[in-house]
Amino acid sequence: MPSPFPGMNPFLEQNDTWEDFHLDFITRSREMLAGSVGPNYLVKVEARLYVHELSEEERRFFGKADIGLTTRSSVQSASGVPAATLAAPMSLSLPSVEVRKQPYLEIRDRRNRRLVTVLELLSPANKDPGQDQTAYRSKRAALLVSHTHFVEIDLRRGGQRPQPPVLPACDYYVIVSRYENRPKLGLWPLRLADRLPVIPIPLTAPDADAPLDLQEALNKTYDAADYGKYIYTEAPEPPLSPEDAAWAMQFVPHREAREDAEQ
Repeated sequence: MPSPFPGMNPFLEQNDTWEDFHLDFITRSREMLAGSVGPNYLVKVEARLYVHELSEEERRFFGKADIGLTTRSSVQSASGVPAATLAAPMSLSLPSVEVRKQPYLEIRDRRNRRLVTVLELLSPANKDPGQDQTAYRSKRAALLVSHTHFVEIDLRRGGQRPQPPVLPACDYYVIVSRYENRPKLGLWPLRLADRLPVIPIPLTAPDADAPLDLQEALNKTYDAADYGKYIYTEAPEPPLSPEDAAWAMQFVPHREAREDAEQ
């Protein structure tokens, strides 16, 4: 069954759920758009890689030294050459790194592969201070001065939202920036109780916009992953206000109902 919330499900914002949701939401959106953009366009899932070297405390070498020395041996190889000449005199370990992928959508003209529209779903890396946020803002700024349409969707509360523009108070938002209308853009400010909107995805004139129902994309993602099995055992991140938490509880499936559905 679909998500019980009328709009965004705040329990999907949990850090251990978000990365999985992000990827599948982008994939479901691609499936929906591919059927409506028409024969002249390609809808592709692309991924941005964030590579971080782990701190010394985060590394796990299980007692293996960063530098190890081998001892020479007089054992003969099959060719009769002493084995010591075949072994490297020193062994090194590369730093441990963490690689994160952030998927997004590109719509390209099928005839010449020209980039027409970019659709981004913001991740924590885009909203937390650091080099990942800086990299995203640089890419965003380049898109906003190009001849590419830009769609930005934020379904996570908290964090620092990229600017410009300065947004009104809202829990979530959608921006649609058509290159021919800049600096003006379309904004959908959303509260927790609001249904996610159907937004227009700009293409190349005279082709009409392709509609994308964000609520339908969320519900398809929720159904496919069966998130109801486990996300309600933890609290939303960041925590809801007392008023929003009280409102949200009416939509949270009771434990007994979840257990019955699993049997």
